[in-house]
Amino acid sequence: QVQLVESGGGLVQPGGSLRLSCAASGSIFSINAMGWYRQAPGKERELVATITRGGSTNYADSVKGRFSISRDNAKNTVYLQMNSLKPEDTAVYYCNADVYYLGWRTYWGQGTPVTVSS
Repeated sequence: QVQLVESGGGLVQPGGSLRLSCAASGSIFSINAMGWYRQAPGKERELVATITRGGSTNYADSVKGRFSISRDNAKNTVYLQMNSLKPEDTAVYYCNADVYYLGWRTYWGQGTPVTVSS
C-alpha cells in the first residue's frame, strides 16, 4: 500500500505565493511520473503540472510562468511552487504518482485546499 500526503495549502491573497508538498510512503520500489491536479467547486479535476523521474516537466497553459513543479527522488516527494496566485487558482489540489511495486499503479493523495481571496 502507498500513501500520498499533501501539505502547504491555505488561504492567500491575490498575488501571493504558496508551496505545496506531497510525500509518498509505503511499498515503493520506484516512482515514475508525479503530478499535481486541481478541482474547483463545480468543475472537473484538471491537470496543473507533471514531472518525470528525470525532471521533464509539463504545465497547464493557465499556470505557465507562475507555477513550478519539482521533486526530490530520494524523499519520494513532489513540490508545487505557486506564485502570482489568482482567485481562479482556488481549488483543492491533489498530487498523484505512478508507483512500481510488483507492478505499476497510480496513487492519489487526499487533496489540500487552496483559497485565493482578499
